[in-house]
Amino acid sequence: MSMPTFHLAPDLAVSRLCFGTMTMGEQSRLPESLRLLDAAFDAGVNFFDSAEMYPVPQRSETHGRSEEILGRWLRARWAPRDSVVLATKVAGPSGEMTWIRGGPASLDSRNIAEAIDGSYVPMFGETEYDPSHQYMSVPMEEQLLALGRAIDAGKIRYIGLSNETPYGLMKFLQLSRDSQLHSKILTVQNSYNLLCRNFDAGLAECCHHERISLLAYSPMAMGILSGKYYSSDDGGPPDARMNLFKGRYSEGESRYNLQNPKMKAAVKEYVKISAKHGISPAILAVAFVLRHPLVSSAVFGATEISQLTEVLQATRIHLSEEIVAEINEVHARYPNPCP
Repeated sequence: MSMPTFHLAPDLAVSRLCFGTMTMGEQSRLPESLRLLDAAFDAGVNFFDSAEMYPVPQRSETHGRSEEILGRWLRARWAPRDSVVLATKVAGPSGEMTWIRGGPASLDSRNIAEAIDGSYVPMFGETEYDPSHQYMSVPMEEQLLALGRAIDAGKIRYIGLSNETPYGLMKFLQLSRDSQLHSKILTVQNSYNLLCRNFDAGLAECCHHERISLLAYSPMAMGILSGKYYSSDDGGPPDARMNLFKGRYSEGESRYNLQNPKMKAAVKEYVKISAKHGISPAILAVAFVLRHPLVSSAVFGATEISQLTEVLQATRIHLSEEIVAEINEVHARYPNPCP
């Protein structure tokens, strides 16, 4: 099956949908994960995202499993290596996850190198800079030097930033010119969806002028935009992620508070729009993200083949001006309830 692609660089074309593996190894066990990866690849997805801290919720017993499952799939699949694009992320300082190199205390060259082999910005779900949360400061030059060495060694091809601010992006780009790495920084991976459009407030302008693409993660807001959590009075399916890991996934719950009345109202309005126009809420959510001119790929997750099949349909949907106007009207009433 064909899948629309986006050229991040002359020698790097990625599918418009990027399969995120953050649930693999926890919510999705090995057999289901391999089936999902096969189905996505067969449908034309060539872009897969992971992180050394995955799966979520993060636990010392499971960290690294998502990457391991991707590696096992690549070996078992025997897919030509140049037909698959892998993106993964180094864990930054958080004061938690002490099982990953003791914290880590900072995102210095040693931690970057160790993450590839085996500065503070607002963390996940935060919207304001707080100097009191400043972790050990590491010069960005040091980080770029470590990434440059990894490129020279053939361990990585390109660099992307994640959960970054306009200042952070522009500073990295400024310094990368001095280290001859400017052409190697291609993307920023931040949250973007119907409930969180903060990217458009400042970072979008930077990306537009600097030709940086957004890898939009959480296009369905952890499944909330499917409407399943508000489709009944019992809070949705018990095996849905926000129910399955209730009380164990503080990062996700801090951003996507199911009791947030503005979020609930916004989701119900978006569900009404999808019903009016004869498409599913999930397809509406993902298609909205894909229409953004700065989005190269939407990083989505799925734990069932039916979910994957539904998301794949979003690449074939064009949202009319009428639909977009209705979406923007809801956004004006309930702006960014999940920042």
